[in-house]
Amino acid sequence: MSGETSHQAHIGPYRLLSRLGGGTGDVHRAAGTDGRDVAIRLLPPDAAPDVPRMREVLSPYVADVLDGEAAGPRPYVVFRFVPGRPLAERIAEQGPMSGDALRRMAFGLAKALAAIHLTGLAHGELGPGTVLVVDDAPVVVDFALTSGADAGDDVRAWAATVAFAATGRPDGPAESLPADLRALVAAASHPDPGARPSAAELAESASRLKLPAASTTSSRPAAAALAPEAPAPPTGPAAPGPAAAPAGARETAAHETAVTQGWARLLAAMVVVAGVGVVIMLPIAGLVLTLAAVTLLRVAGTTARGWAWAFGRTLLTVPYAAVFTAAVPLGLAAASAVGGKLDSLTACAFGAGAGAAVLWTAPGVSAPRRQLERMFLPVARRPRAVAAAVVGLGVLCLLVGVGAMTLTPSFSPTYGLQRTLESSMDRLQHAVNRV
Repeated sequence: MSGETSHQAHIGPYRLLSRLGGGTGDVHRAAGTDGRDVAIRLLPPDAAPDVPRMREVLSPYVADVLDGEAAGPRPYVVFRFVPGRPLAERIAEQGPMSGDALRRMAFGLAKALAAIHLTGLAHGELGPGTVLVVDDAPVVVDFALTSGADAGDDVRAWAATVAFAATGRPDGPAESLPADLRALVAAASHPDPGARPSAAELAESASRLKLPAASTTSSRPAAAALAPEAPAPPTGPAAPGPAAAPAGARETAAHETAVTQGWARLLAAMVVVAGVGVVIMLPIAGLVLTLAAVTLLRVAGTTARGWAWAFGRTLLTVPYAAVFTAAVPLGLAAASAVGGKLDSLTACAFGAGAGAAVLWTAPGVSAPRRQLERMFLPVARRPRAVAAAVVGLGVLCLLVGVGAMTLTPSFSPTYGLQRTLESSMDRLQHAVNRV
C-alpha cells in the first residue's frame, strides 16, 4: 500500500489488506469485523456520497454497497468484494464480444443502470473501466461517486460501452455493429438527452436482441489485432474490485436477489404487525413509540437532511393517520346499530392501531418501511438467520395478536383521556342505537 493509507492499518472498523488501484480515489481490499473481504473506495475530501441511497441499489449487475462514511477528512464507500476481470482487459485478451455474450452485456448494463436510476442516483462514470466481467455477465462498480451526472448521461455511456464491447475500439464505429444493436445504440446516443430511451427501456429492448455470433476463424486474430487499440487496463475503478454476481448464471443471481428482498419485506411486515398490535394494547404509549420509530428510520435513511427533515416528514403524516384514528371508532359505532355490544375503549384502541398502520404503510408513506427492509437485508441473506428471525417474530406477532384481541386496552398515563373517550363513545353508541 502507499499514499494516505500506507501508515495506517485500518479505515474505520476495516483492516486494510492490500491496495488494488487508484482512479476516483484509491481502492483497497480490506477485511470487515466479521472477517469477510470487502473493497473500500477512498474518495477526495470534497466528495459527498449518498451512502444510504447507494445501499438501496439491489441488482445482480451492480456491486453491493455495504457501508461508507460521507463526512470526515476522507470519505469512503465499502463494497462487497468479488474478484472480476475489467471489461477492457477481457476485450484486450479475447477480442470483441458477439452473439449471446454481447446480448448479456448490453442487457446486464442496462439493468444495472435501471436499478441505480430507480433510487434517484446516476452512475456518472460508466465505461470499460467501471465494468467487471464475472462469468460473462457484467457487474457495474463505482457508481454515484461523481456529482453532476444524470440518467441521460448514463444512457449515452451505455451506448459507448456496448459499442466498445462489440468492436474492441474506444470509438466503437456504429457501422460495424449488428443491425438490431446498431439501432439501439443510435437511440441511446441521440444528441437530445430527452429523446434517449430510459435504462429500463434499454433493458427491455436488449432482452429481445438476436445477435449473430462471430466466425470461428476471426475471433482469436481479432483479439490480437485489437489489443493495441483497446484501452489499457485502468489502475483505478477497473482494478479487480467489488462485484455482486455470484459464481453461476445471472438468472440464479437475480432469483437469489429477489428471494433476499422478499424475506426482508416479510420480516419488516412482521415488525409492523407486531407494532400495530402493541398500539392496540397501549394506544397512547404505542403511538408515541411509533412516531419515534418512523422518525428514527427516516433519519437512518438519509444523510444531509437529518432530524429536521425526518421530523417534518413524520408531522406531515400525522393528520393523515388522525383521520383513520377517528374514522375507525366512528365506523364501529355505526356498525353497532345493526346489533351487538361495542366496547368503547376497544373501538378507540383499534382506531389507534389503524393510525399506527397508516404511519407505516399508507400510500405515499414508504420511507420508514423501506429502511426497515434494508436493515433486514443482512439477515435475509443468511438462511439460518432468516429462519430464526421468522420464527421469533412469528411467535411475537401471535402473542401480540392474542393480547390485542383479549386484553383491555390501557390508555396509561392519560387516564383522564381514557374516561373522556369512553364517555363520548358510549354517548355516540347510545345515540346511534336510538336512531
